[in-house]
Amino acid sequence: MWELPLVGALIALSFLLYKIKGPYQSKVVFSYAMPILKPVAIPTKGKGFWTAIRIWLFTTREWVVVQDWIFTLDGRNYKIPKGFQFDGASVPKFMRMWLSPTGILLIGGLVHDYGYKHGTLLMVGDHEIGQKDQKWMDQLFLDVCVAVNGFSTLNYIAYCMLRCFGFIAWNKHRRENGPSNA
Repeated sequence: MWELPLVGALIALSFLLYKIKGPYQSKVVFSYAMPILKPVAIPTKGKGFWTAIRIWLFTTREWVVVQDWIFTLDGRNYKIPKGFQFDGASVPKFMRMWLSPTGILLIGGLVHDYGYKHGTLLMVGDHEIGQKDQKWMDQLFLDVCVAVNGFSTLNYIAYCMLRCFGFIAWNKHRRENGPSNA
């Protein structure tokens, strides 16, 4: 079971970061009420044995925002519109035993996924804030997560993973949606 030593190493790294740098302080003021979400069915029925096994092992559950979700960021009101579909924080499947994509990273993941998909955020009144880059969205993820859950070291590690591997999803969304599709 190679996952346990990896989790142990991440915890040790978190402790060292905490001791060296101290707790990360969010650079944003963030307030919210929990969003209302509905799970999207994972389509295994009628797929055949091997296809169903592949879907079960490699598919991530997605969620739909049931009603417009309003949050406040630095005194300005933003929304994620009803119908937006996302998968929570992009936690590798082998790590989900310890860190759920819809656990303590849910709110940061929701804001981040919307930002990655559209390259911007949507203010209440349906005005976009202008195009942002991947680095800006990744920093926002870190700041929102720290503001929401206060777990600075875990959030910082998730942020580092985004900086290393997030370009894959960012580039995919730029190809599919263009610079903006909000």
